[in-house]
Amino acid sequence: MKNVTDSSYDSLQGNALLPLVVPRAQHSISRAHISPNALKVLYRLKEAGYQAFLVGGAVRDLLLGREPKDFDVATNAHPEQVRELFRNCRLIGRRFHLAHVRFGMEIVEVATFRAAHTPADDDNSVEELGHRVLDERGRILRDNLYGTIEEDVWRRDFTANALYYNIQDFSVWDYVGGVQDAAGRVLRLIGDPATRYREDPVRMLRAVRFAAKLDFELHPDTAKPIPELARMLDGVPAARLFDEVNKLFLAGDGSKAFELLEHYQLLEHLLPETATALANDSDDSGARLVKLGLQGTDERVRADKSVTPAFLFAVLLWPAIRRRVERNHPGGLGDIQVLQQVCDAVTAKQQTRVAVPRRFTAPLRDLIGLQPRFERRVGRRALRLLEHPRFRAGYDFMLLRAQAGEIDPEIAAWWTRLQTLSQPERETLVDSMDGEARPPGTRRRRRRRGRRPPAL
Repeated sequence: MKNVTDSSYDSLQGNALLPLVVPRAQHSISRAHISPNALKVLYRLKEAGYQAFLVGGAVRDLLLGREPKDFDVATNAHPEQVRELFRNCRLIGRRFHLAHVRFGMEIVEVATFRAAHTPADDDNSVEELGHRVLDERGRILRDNLYGTIEEDVWRRDFTANALYYNIQDFSVWDYVGGVQDAAGRVLRLIGDPATRYREDPVRMLRAVRFAAKLDFELHPDTAKPIPELARMLDGVPAARLFDEVNKLFLAGDGSKAFELLEHYQLLEHLLPETATALANDSDDSGARLVKLGLQGTDERVRADKSVTPAFLFAVLLWPAIRRRVERNHPGGLGDIQVLQQVCDAVTAKQQTRVAVPRRFTAPLRDLIGLQPRFERRVGRRALRLLEHPRFRAGYDFMLLRAQAGEIDPEIAAWWTRLQTLSQPERETLVDSMDGEARPPGTRRRRRRRGRRPPAL
């Protein structure tokens, strides 16, 4: 990306409606790196007489030399007009009306320029046409008021996300200094940060996510209000926060995101019991497990391996589960029933903040309940554990506990070795543990012999 001097932005201060136009010769974006399907959408909109821009994160990533995850388009065409141009288009959304143009597995999202705030917004009321609705805190509930590109830019969140690539002449339009901030790796909110966070508290989580993902620093003005306004996350619907948690921790940058959540005092409003448990963790084993678990998840994402919210929430909630067991059920970490009961209680409380669907809480409960069985390596029941449908997830979680110092690493090494052996070798290994790994105070139960039939 070629540098644009600070003086280039002086004109913005004099007239906020005039963008800095970076011509094709002065930026690094090439159509060769843009999705062919996104180009089809852009060109068809242009040929129909509409403005058409590639917008947001795709422009930012292309300037940074990163590969965009998806390609979004902004236009002055209304959703119904977009649908007239594309047979493969479907209109979606309740809060914002969007057009999705589908090309096989790829969807190009097309959004109409949105209008800027009106004075009616300041009263937390309904705009006179009934298109914009805010709640008593100033949070936007619905907004379908269309506008111009000059208005649309002020509705976006961060300067680096408010860049427009014009398909007309391949220039980049920058109204808010986003090119400069992207080059300086600075994440800066557009407008007054406190007001923008009150409009939508999830912007605080987005700030953390983008800072972690892009390795950007939050601008001091953007960072300052977060600890004070973090409590506003308590009013965000729990189902929406589940989606945000997945974006934070299942995109390959979860470890860094977790550190930022702690730093800006957001964690206690997202995972309250976990935050309390970590603050009172005497040996830091809970913090080590979370860190190792998130680092492992990041590595799997980067290697294009599967990840699941079930394992993620097992990692995130384990410090809280362990603390409850140790406080209320001394010695209960070895009791499957106690572990599962406490897991249910912690998960139920967590649901009030982040609504984790049952399809993830059920396997979470299973892999937590398997943990005591890994310490019982005597008898053929140990071999049957290998056949359990949640064995692999439980085994991976047990490895984390061993790495964090919660259980003897020799146990983890034993189960790792067991999986490499043939069935006869497994039976020999398990039999060799009889008496060696038997819990203290127990003795081998003799097999009852059947009564011999009477002689004839």
